[in-house]
Amino acid sequence: MTRFLVAPLFAGLAAAAIASSAFAAPVLGQPAPAFQAVDASGKTRSLAEFKGKTVVLEWTNNGCPYVQKHYNSGNMQGLQSQATKDGVVWLTLISSAPGMQGYLTGPQAAQWKAKEKAPVTSVLLDPKGVVGRAYDAKTTPHMYIVDKAGKLVYMGGIDDKPSSDPASLQGATNYVTAALADVKAGRAVAQAATRPYGCSVKYGSAD
Repeated sequence: MTRFLVAPLFAGLAAAAIASSAFAAPVLGQPAPAFQAVDASGKTRSLAEFKGKTVVLEWTNNGCPYVQKHYNSGNMQGLQSQATKDGVVWLTLISSAPGMQGYLTGPQAAQWKAKEKAPVTSVLLDPKGVVGRAYDAKTTPHMYIVDKAGKLVYMGGIDDKPSSDPASLQGATNYVTAALADVKAGRAVAQAATRPYGCSVKYGSAD
């Protein structure tokens, strides 16, 4: 009897291995996970189209108080503005599933971007969480930086003050600002991995 169970058992283990590798955590210094996603205007965008540019990926959720701290204060927009003026591509991703906090349709995302006066390159919609899971995005905000060679050089929190209180911005060390300065200067990023904080990304069940 046992010999008839061996093949299904190994088949099951192989399937589990494939499933887990599909969402393996990204690795610093390695090529950033490739992706495609539809933006707020309905256009399909990809990481590959920005080859040769520094790219920031920002996970967001407009209902999250941690995100609101950075947007209501203008802190996030200031960071976005400085980065894009330096030629950085800034992609804001929404991985909230339909019916979950932070989910926005394309028109709603465009309206939110305009309301917040967010000078980002594009707002990308990821309602199935495919991109979010590929990057192991856990919180909003959760920040990543991809260098001009397409390698992941930073992942983690936006700063060192894990609070939703706007007063915590005073004296905060902004990890993204520091990492972008290192990248611009051609240096290795001094703090390449930090602990993200915020609301959990509101994924739906995986397909």
